[in-house]
Amino acid sequence: MSIIDEALAANAALASSYDPALAAPPAPKVAIVTCADPRLTGVVRLMGLQDADVDLIRNVGTVVDDDALRSLLVSTRVLGSKEIMIINHNECGLTVFSGDELAERLRTETGSAPITPVTFYTFTDAEENTRLQMQRVRSHPWIADDVPVRGFIFDVHTGRLTEVSAA
Repeated sequence: MSIIDEALAANAALASSYDPALAAPPAPKVAIVTCADPRLTGVVRLMGLQDADVDLIRNVGTVVDDDALRSLLVSTRVLGSKEIMIINHNECGLTVFSGDELAERLRTETGSAPITPVTFYTFTDAEENTRLQMQRVRSHPWIADDVPVRGFIFDVHTGRLTEVSAA
């Protein structure tokens, strides 16, 4: 049985205890952009927040790209999020290779050179990457000036967050 088939079987069994109150329209208080790394799965719980209080936007490398910005705009302008957190982490997989290296590897393995993705958003310094992502959010004209944008590094060994200064 595949992992997806096992997940569907578990869902069929576990859905009977699903709380229908969770179907209420979302009303998050904070939007969080963070990495898709599974080590960050419990980050909301580690901050003492409820799932319903958070609009969690995840992608590989904690990248504020067009899609993340689209999500942040909906979160802050439509759903009501009042603050934005950018949570990067130490030991991110995007720090162990360059985008050019990966593109070349993929060209070699597949024999193709597609035009997208244009970049893999690799980086070497998590703090600097966090500052860059904060700047991308803050520089968007549709993110209101009164919405705080703060950045953090999650330590995968301790579960602790350390704030990154914007400058």
